[in-house]
Amino acid sequence: MNWLIAGLVLFLGAHSVRIFAPNWRAGVIARLGDGAWKGLYTLASLAGFALIIHGYGIARGGAPLYAAPPGLVHATFGLVFLAFILIVAAYWPANHIKHAVRDPMVAGVGLWAVGHLLVNATPAALALFGSFLVWAVVDFLSLRRRGSSPGAAPRAINTVLVVITGAVLAAVFAHWLHLWLIGVSPLASM
Repeated sequence: MNWLIAGLVLFLGAHSVRIFAPNWRAGVIARLGDGAWKGLYTLASLAGFALIIHGYGIARGGAPLYAAPPGLVHATFGLVFLAFILIVAAYWPANHIKHAVRDPMVAGVGLWAVGHLLVNATPAALALFGSFLVWAVVDFLSLRRRGSSPGAAPRAINTVLVVITGAVLAAVFAHWLHLWLIGVSPLASM
């Protein structure tokens, strides 16, 4: 579990600098430049992500701390499906979802974490998904305080394309990629 915790601290720590140390971040960018900051941020994020994958792979077994009712699998599918749409909306310009939510990436990560917490009850799963959920809530509130902008005026075609793309990516991930990348088929539990 130590590798998992180290990865979470590094990855979520890098993603939390703007929340907890904005002046320090601004000082580093002023000294080193924006490109160097982005490079360091990327390296820390990639190293943290690699440690999370490695650590979760080692620690993922173990006895569940609670038994999830079978119906929660369907709730997880719904939450993760919406998370895919929100994450696509974060990167697609001028869509109604981004305009309404303002921070769809963080909201998507939060839904993904909640969905996974509903059906994964091992200590490693609680550490992984619980950490991401806490980070998403804190970051969402921080972004609201900072007054993030929704960007360009939304267009209906962009919103339709976001929903279609998110749905297709969710289906591809559920049917093939989750088993290939994670080693577990989410469809097997249905």
